[in-house]
Amino acid sequence: MNATPASTPARAQARNPLHGVTLEAMLTALAAQYGWAGLGERIPLRCFTTDPSLASSLKLLRKTPWAREKVESLYLYMLREARRSAPGAP
Repeated sequence: MNATPASTPARAQARNPLHGVTLEAMLTALAAQYGWAGLGERIPLRCFTTDPSLASSLKLLRKTPWAREKVESLYLYMLREARRSAPGAP
């Protein structure tokens, strides 16, 4: 049986860890894990180092694709590290 074109994107997203995660949720998790200073060290953006706030960071990241990619990459790294350090992880 052939998959319909409408169901194909849903299957492609099934294994995407970013699917359904908002930029705000990513930033909140990263700030909780590393703190704003830690984010500024890992991704040198002024919105993380000088008077950081969620609103200013979201504004910049929504306008700047390369910066958003860096945040998404750091978020994925954080998820991988959390999985590796979880008890019972292989």
